[in-house]
Amino acid sequence: QEARDGVTLGAEGVGLLRSEFLFDERETAPDEEEQAAEYVAVAQALGPERSLVIRTLDVGGDKPLAYLPMPKEDNPFLGLRGLRVSLENPAMFRAQLRAILRTARLTRLHIMFPMVATLDEWRKAKATVDAILAEEHLAAGQVDVKIGLMIEVPSAALIAERFARESDFFSIGTNDLTQYVLAMDRGHPKLASKADGLNPAVLRTISLACEGAHKHGKWVGVCGGMASDPLAVPVLIGLGVDELSVSVPAVPTIKSLVRRLSLKDCQELAQEILQMGTATEVRACLQAFAA
Repeated sequence: QEARDGVTLGAEGVGLLRSEFLFDERETAPDEEEQAAEYVAVAQALGPERSLVIRTLDVGGDKPLAYLPMPKEDNPFLGLRGLRVSLENPAMFRAQLRAILRTARLTRLHIMFPMVATLDEWRKAKATVDAILAEEHLAAGQVDVKIGLMIEVPSAALIAERFARESDFFSIGTNDLTQYVLAMDRGHPKLASKADGLNPAVLRTISLACEGAHKHGKWVGVCGGMASDPLAVPVLIGLGVDELSVSVPAVPTIKSLVRRLSLKDCQELAQEILQMGTATEVRACLQAFAA
């Protein structure tokens, strides 16, 4: 239903389908058939001309699963999270990928891996997709499947150019990226207000990811909360972000804002902001720009 609503409001695709919602609040993992039915329904709601970005299972840290026992960790946000969980559970990972690939002929399918920190993780995950495509006799000419990763940890941003050689796209998860760049838990009662995505350090990290991607002609999206923030949109565009994945109700507002902006002005704004030292300074600059 959200996909249908998004299309009605002018969305040009689904920038982040959070597949963990299918796995959460239940006693057993959804099997391949159940997952495929849900993914196919979203693909059909979008149609063949719109893009569908499905993020593989993103659990661990603050998102445990009752039926997937994981050892107690002193630092769960630095432990088995995101793609690491899938790589530790290959049968479940392969079942999800097979279900996702059933949408490949229905829409412009993009598969996205969460919490990628190293090239080794990326290569292992991508090799799993390639193996399933081969097993299903789905050659590259038969289906057009794009495979990308989320930029959520600093290591991925720092070697973004290297990742871009092997991937089709990036999507920046600004919520997690902010907490990892600033070493501030975004759920901490005393630190949450300081974990600001408009901190210049976070913006510089986003800039690095965009530069790395564009060197190899790859696009960069933002699927964190900043993408839906009208104040942040001009600087994201100026830094080189190509796609904004926003909450469904925000689609008309953000599209209207983007149409009114000048790319040149946004680029000049971004360069000015990258010289600043605090989020307070950045916010004041963005408020003046929006006025």
